[in-house]
Amino acid sequence: MGPAGRLGGAVALVTGGASGIGRAVCARLAQDGARLAVADRDEAGAGVTVGGLHAGGGTPHAGSGGSPQPHAAFGVDVAEATSVTRLLDRIQEHFGSPPRICVGCAGITRDEFLLRMGEGAFREVLGVNLTGTFLVTQAVARALVAAGAPGGSIIHVGSIVGKVGNLGQANYAASKAGVEGLTRACAKELARFGIRCNAVLPGFIVTPMTDKVPPKVLEKFAGMVPLGRLGDPQDVADVCAFLASEDSSYITGASVEVTGGLFM
Repeated sequence: MGPAGRLGGAVALVTGGASGIGRAVCARLAQDGARLAVADRDEAGAGVTVGGLHAGGGTPHAGSGGSPQPHAAFGVDVAEATSVTRLLDRIQEHFGSPPRICVGCAGITRDEFLLRMGEGAFREVLGVNLTGTFLVTQAVARALVAAGAPGGSIIHVGSIVGKVGNLGQANYAASKAGVEGLTRACAKELARFGIRCNAVLPGFIVTPMTDKVPPKVLEKFAGMVPLGRLGDPQDVADVCAFLASEDSSYITGASVEVTGGLFM
């Protein structure tokens, strides 16, 4: 494998890259040779991720004219179209090209039982998790097509909850089920441009989102997993790296479950 790694210095946009799965995806893609555009509503946290990439040996690659193009952090609200449009403009200004890899990790939860859930909590979760995924996918695809494509890999981080549901997560389950449908539709529309679109469906992964879950509950969940443990963000990042690379060149419209066998 050459110095650029198997991703060959491609620009990769990761939303939700300030922590958790998003941060792990950034580290893995950088390890494989990508130049990272780390985007998050928490721009300072995205900057911390970028700092870790440099410290961890995510070497910048030469851009046009031979000038170095380091990893970079960007602030974005994926639920706002103008913010997403500005993000793509800034990425292209910085790197000189649109991202050929996009991993949508941005997501929120606002858990409450159905009978007590407010409309605002439902709309907010769908706004970030589903509308945000649509807006980022559309913006990246438009930029790739305008640049002449062919080629590109768009990866949506969904959730197994979108398939099986979960108590207190009607909004989250609905948003992630929508992400799967969006993935399949985008895969069919974008295939003619050589752009692939796939989804990754994590199970119970230890992230900042699980910090508020009582340890006894986490132990119970771990006991339900056939492989006997909760997932690590790296487990998801490894699958994203595969889908980002040419090793998965004949895969599009797929949903890959990363659950340790839970709900099989």
